[in-house]
Formats: sequence, C-alpha cells, structure tokens
Amino acid sequence: MKKYDNTAGLILAGGRAQRMGGQDKGLLQLNGHAMIEYVIAGLNRQVCALTINANRNIHAYQQFGYPVIADQLADFQGPLAGIVSAMQDCQHEYMVIAPCDGPFIRHDYVARLHAARARTGSNISVAHDGQRLQPVYTLLASSLCPSLLAYLATGNRKIDLWYQQEGYCVADFADATELFVNINTPQELATASKKIGPINVD
Repeated sequence: MKKYDNTAGLILAGGRAQRMGGQDKGLLQLNGHAMIEYVIAGLNRQVCALTINANRNIHAYQQFGYPVIADQLADFQGPLAGIVSAMQDCQHEYMVIAPCDGPFIRHDYVARLHAARARTGSNISVAHDGQRLQPVYTLLASSLCPSLLAYLATGNRKIDLWYQQEGYCVADFADATELFVNINTPQELATASKKIGPINVD
C-alpha cells in the first residue's frame, strides 16, 4: 500500500442522511465501531493528512483525532460545500475524497485515482464502477479551489457539472464495485455488518 505525501484525505460526513431517518451516518455502529472509523482506517494509510467534513455532532467527530471542518455555506448544500471548505485549508497538492457511509475503502483506492491522473494530466480523477461515475470518490488538485469558489458563487451545486466544466479523467474500478456500497438504510447497514471484515483503528 502506497502512502502519498502530496495528498490529503477528506471524509464527507456533512449530509442530512434523510433516508436513514436523519441519523448521522458516520456515527452509526457497524460491528462495534462507528462507520466512519472504517473509512478512516482505509484512508489514513494512503494519505499524509486527514480531515472530516461534518455539520452536526462536531464534538463526536473530533473524538476520532482528526480536524473537523463544517460547511461554510449554510443549509446542507451538498458535497461541494464540504469539499470547498476543506480545500481552502488544504496544505497539500492533492485532496482525495470519500463519503463517511462507504466503509469498504480499498488499499489501492488512492493509487488508482493517482494513476489515472498521471496518465491524463487531469486535475480531477473520478472513480467509475463500470456503469457510471461515482462523483464523491475522487481526487482533486488543490489548485482548483478558486475555480470551485467561483462555481459555487454562481449558485450551482451540481458536482458533475463542475467536473465537466473543469475536465476530468476516469479511474476504472469496474473490478472493485464493493468500494461503492453506501449505507443509506437500516437494511443496508445490516447487510454491510455481515460482509465487512475486521478493522484496525490504531
């Protein structure tokens, strides 16, 4: 597993989780651990810094030992609001993103995104599951922060549209679709508890 000294990680935990009855998904218990702990364990061995984006239960998220940044835009305006808030504080060349409700982070997640970026020279590398893009599984150049601020200032919030405007490359994860299993319902949480392996949160 390669650790990238030029890449920070961002875990998105700032949504309303309406399909989960408003419960904070990152804090839901999955086999004795908060779900976000699986994402932390998967990412922190691949990046040189890690930040959590959250808009509720800030103190609870701080207990995991990483900086917590809230959206600067009010009223839960989507993943780009969390991304731009973290990007403004990012001290590294790249930022890799994953959602708090995607606990199946692979050991080569960051490497695959970087490989696609290196092949194409793109500033945005987006995971693709073989059927469609997975827009919150992505690698961004931190230098895009002014562009994203300008895009949000127009009132746009659609992440796919911003990617299209900037240009992006695709990272192929067609052989690793388990990465994109998001937990949105109690039933999906129960299913994930049977499939997920042990966690090392040290």
